[in-house]
Amino acid sequence: MCATESASETPGRRVLEGVPRVGFYHEMQQHADSKVRCPEDVPLPSCLRACLEYLGDGVGCSQTGLCSPHWKLGCGYAFLMGATGAAFRLSWKEGWHGDNVASWLVGNDAGEIFVRAFAAVGYGLELVHVRRDEPDAEAVRRKVIESIDAGRPVIAHGVIGPPEECILTGYDDGGEVVIGWNYFQGDDGLADVEFEPSGQFRKRNWVADTWSLVLIGEKADPPPEPKEVLRTALEWAVEVIRAPVRFGDRHNGLAAFDAWIEHLGYDDQIAADPAMGIEVHDDAVGVVAEGRWYASIFLAEAARWMPFLAPELLAAASCCAEQHALMWKLWDILGGHGRGPDHQQRLCDADRRRQMVPIIRQAREKDARVAEHIERALAV
Repeated sequence: MCATESASETPGRRVLEGVPRVGFYHEMQQHADSKVRCPEDVPLPSCLRACLEYLGDGVGCSQTGLCSPHWKLGCGYAFLMGATGAAFRLSWKEGWHGDNVASWLVGNDAGEIFVRAFAAVGYGLELVHVRRDEPDAEAVRRKVIESIDAGRPVIAHGVIGPPEECILTGYDDGGEVVIGWNYFQGDDGLADVEFEPSGQFRKRNWVADTWSLVLIGEKADPPPEPKEVLRTALEWAVEVIRAPVRFGDRHNGLAAFDAWIEHLGYDDQIAADPAMGIEVHDDAVGVVAEGRWYASIFLAEAARWMPFLAPELLAAASCCAEQHALMWKLWDILGGHGRGPDHQQRLCDADRRRQMVPIIRQAREKDARVAEHIERALAV
């Protein structure tokens, strides 16, 4: 998709038309323009993929027929999941916390994942932190206006709902209102949220609910060499898997599997708040299920680009696909997908949780094997 700008005749308004919709899979399947896409439930790689497609520089998507002559990839989302490390992540903070799913927890520095993402696709970036105590609202609005006026969408954190990534595609009322796509725009009880005819959200008083901006910079010339990008991503994947604690008091990688198992043994905590228990547990299942599935695609793509490394990379891809299948077994123990009262009640059943433990241990063992296979490949 090539970039097509549209500026309304209304003073103080500009919207970039044609930026692809992003959202959780169940929401995307309700819209004709998105039904063809596979699940993209991790906001950062999905938002960056959409922005690149709008700019006419998508890295590939066989489902939509998009083909990049430089990257020659069948799934740009899988590539970005791998390049950022999001495909190989798992994080668990002591206790029960809904932000375990945040993709930026893969590194010591919360900004590292964004630097890696943009470097992988050959674009510069500017990270703008929005001060939570006394934000300079005018300066923040000006950053968005300047980017939209230059024909570039903005990736923002928050705006609506949790501080996850969304896409700002335009502004209205001189920047007092922003327009775009947000994973949480369909949630109930959102303040100051309206909708454009296109389905995009309109948000007034948005700066106070925004955590940061990621501004798309200049494109590298020449673009990065795919083999070098893939090798760098593979090295990073091993770090993500092997890191015991990488962000404050959170267990990451293999250590997060151990923390997950330990917390499933806390009967009293789960019984006290089964709704939070099912949310955090199910988040972990989803992170591994979707992440490792796309990791398997990413590793198979890397094997195609680097055939001398293919035996080990394909073995790693097989381990990731097996992890995906194990997560379905965890879902089955609780009666399938869902987080409602029935699932909460089943999670309170200690016998069911005991059935989960060997499955999670198998997934941990396969993650360790993934790291070993990648290391052997990189040693060739």
